[in-house]
Amino acid sequence: MQHPSLSSERRLMPSSPNFEPAAPLDLTGLAMGAVHLRTRDATRLVPFYQQVVGLTELSRSADRVTLGAGGRPLVVLEQHPGLGPVPQRAPGLFHLAVRVPDRASLAARLHALRASGARFGASDHRVSEALYVDDPDGNGVEIYRDRPAEDWPWEGTSIAMATEPLDLADLAAQAPPSAAVEPAPAGTDMGHVHLKVTDLAATRAFWGGVVGLTLMAEYPGALFMAADGYHHHLGLNVWQSRGTAPAPAGTSGLDRLTLHLPPEGIAALHRRLAQAGWPVALDDGTLCFADPSGNGVQVASP
Repeated sequence: MQHPSLSSERRLMPSSPNFEPAAPLDLTGLAMGAVHLRTRDATRLVPFYQQVVGLTELSRSADRVTLGAGGRPLVVLEQHPGLGPVPQRAPGLFHLAVRVPDRASLAARLHALRASGARFGASDHRVSEALYVDDPDGNGVEIYRDRPAEDWPWEGTSIAMATEPLDLADLAAQAPPSAAVEPAPAGTDMGHVHLKVTDLAATRAFWGGVVGLTLMAEYPGALFMAADGYHHHLGLNVWQSRGTAPAPAGTSGLDRLTLHLPPEGIAALHRRLAQAGWPVALDDGTLCFADPSGNGVQVASP
């Protein structure tokens, strides 16, 4: 089955859904899964994801490499020779966000970043501590750890995230420099994905009104949406992509992100998308569709 993100359907998405849900969709148990990236040379990216992000190679074929942690797939590199570079001013991936279970694990990744010589950023978001770097193709990568949920700040019903300086000296002290070579531990997962989109109103109508995510926070040019009270499973911004066309065919970058739901949640979402008249395919229990900006999505059982 051809995924909508790779077909002409990607460029035929309605600008916004004309749909009023009868009842909220139950997204209990929603979690993020592997992010699939198109690249012209997977072997060029593998060392970065192993040595800097700390992932291990789980499987390899002639045109695909799967990397993850604790046996869990997190990044799938799909090789297509001849692809163009990642378009920066188009919908697609702003960053994928690998979540580690504790500060010591984040400190290990800080030491790995420093050892790599890569340019990186760091922020304290109040709900989390995060490191930012681009992979060799230019895909954004965040590595972060959450603060305990009971410590997250709220303003009414909105999560009060911020972007503040991260104390790197204090973080670095949580693990020795030798930890840089240690793989990310079991419990590491894909915490969220941040997408570039073309229009916030259409994006909110789709991800909120149709899919059923809750708006957790809104900032100039960006939405943060989630299920189960998390601070965000999806970040969605127009900072580089407002009003732009979908990424040209034949370019590197995001192919699709993965959402995990139990089978009954997948069936309910399939019905909801069909009721909304949204283009969707179901193959062997996996839903495939694209959002209003053409970003590919698959929904599968864990």
